[in-house]
Amino acid sequence: MTTSEKQRQQQAELHKKLWAMANDLRGQMEAYEFKDYILGLIFYRYLSEKVEDRANTLLKEDNITFAEAWEKEEYREDLSSYLIDELGYVIEPKYLFSYFLAEIEKGSKGNFDVELLQNGVKAIEASTLGADSQEDFQNLFDDMDLTSSKLGRTVSDRSKLIAKVIVNIAEIPFLQDDVEIDILGDAYEYMISQFAANAGKKAGEFYTPQQVSKILAKVVTAGKTEIRDVYDGACGSGSLLLRVGKEAKVYKYYGQEKVSTTYNLARMNMLLHGIPYQRFDIKNADTIEEPQHLEQRFEAIVANPPYSAKWSADEKFTEDERFSAYAKLAPKSKADFAFIQHFIHQLDDSGTMAVVLPHGVLFRGAAEEAIRKYLIEEKNYLDAVIGLPANIFYGTSIPTCILVFKKCRKHDDNVLFIDASNEFEKGKNQNLLSDEHVDKIITTYLSRETINKYSYPATLDEIKENDYNLNIPRYVDTFEEEAVIDLKAVTKRLKEIDEEISKVDKELEKYFKELGV
Repeated sequence: MTTSEKQRQQQAELHKKLWAMANDLRGQMEAYEFKDYILGLIFYRYLSEKVEDRANTLLKEDNITFAEAWEKEEYREDLSSYLIDELGYVIEPKYLFSYFLAEIEKGSKGNFDVELLQNGVKAIEASTLGADSQEDFQNLFDDMDLTSSKLGRTVSDRSKLIAKVIVNIAEIPFLQDDVEIDILGDAYEYMISQFAANAGKKAGEFYTPQQVSKILAKVVTAGKTEIRDVYDGACGSGSLLLRVGKEAKVYKYYGQEKVSTTYNLARMNMLLHGIPYQRFDIKNADTIEEPQHLEQRFEAIVANPPYSAKWSADEKFTEDERFSAYAKLAPKSKADFAFIQHFIHQLDDSGTMAVVLPHGVLFRGAAEEAIRKYLIEEKNYLDAVIGLPANIFYGTSIPTCILVFKKCRKHDDNVLFIDASNEFEKGKNQNLLSDEHVDKIITTYLSRETINKYSYPATLDEIKENDYNLNIPRYVDTFEEEAVIDLKAVTKRLKEIDEEISKVDKELEKYFKELGV
């Protein structure tokens, strides 16, 4: 089974579980709110099992359970201190997910209620106070309001509903080694697509499909087995950052996300994927207006920023070192190049940057044309343009492209154009990229070969002749010649058809006379 086939199988199984959970919550609240509870509880389970597994390992030689050790003060203090230092937090046995599940299975005799879960959430955050991990754990569960009347009017009603969700979440195999999907990210994507017609798409929350993430990650890690750091200034759920970590060892992850709900999800996702709090730094603020890592330079940058988003384009930015050299600011109605300029500023001299953007960035005029020209002619930073198929993202069917930038390029005399727009499998709702499609893109990017109707390394002079218009068909000719039509044969056939029609008409006339019509 290929990786992409395994991903689809695991996604289908996950979606089935999510649908069951959503049915439990349906009628209680707005559909787009389902995700806040389901994702929050998935993450609570992960944190809980992480603590339980580590505590049991530490206590194995003492032949004592976590619950028994917690009752003894000498054990409790050492355990708590060790777990906070290593994991950043601690959960005491009575708040463990496994304890909740055991109590739920006892039915009316059990000790579970929603207030016990609420206390567990508060205890996690409280355990980090004063620790180095405090910032990474604070407000993580803010979107999961367990006191909301939407879950039920009474504690008993809310407890029964949340208990159903906990039982379903217990069946998700997200800690197995062969899991190829990003559980939180895929769950978020599914819920946005199924239940949040108005809630995420307006904010441009277009989750990056795993295969597109793989392309970006392979591009920025090409030829490397480890990288110092990776940055995503529009990190969403953090899936792109995590994908880079699958291609090379990453020592530290950096990100910034404007939407607080998605920012919480990104931090959850880091921890769920085993990235300790010491190795990630994710901030919650507007990347262009309030950059949080401005003095740092990163070895790898990946991003899928919101397409053609509005920004202030305030006059103050003409003095900002990220934009001042270009003499032009990106238009207020389209921040695409503002993101590119910001990322270029953050890119290390030896680094690589790969960004997903709408095709408009390739050819729009005015200020955007001036910025394009500066990046190509003055700086020679653009390394490749990769055209992707339409309809591969939830929330938008528009075709997109990947722009690759390097400040120190080996192939500084050309820019590689790849037209992969027709390389996809037709899916039920979205077009899909197979492993073969991804491999072909990466192999072509690395070889920089000319492939008929697929790729072409264009010289800087050719780009200049096209007035710095990067529209891919100007460089990769995908024109298919139509078959030559034999007009004589067509004329002969038309005459034969006329004769056949005439013969049929005579036959019909004969029958009509016999019938007296």
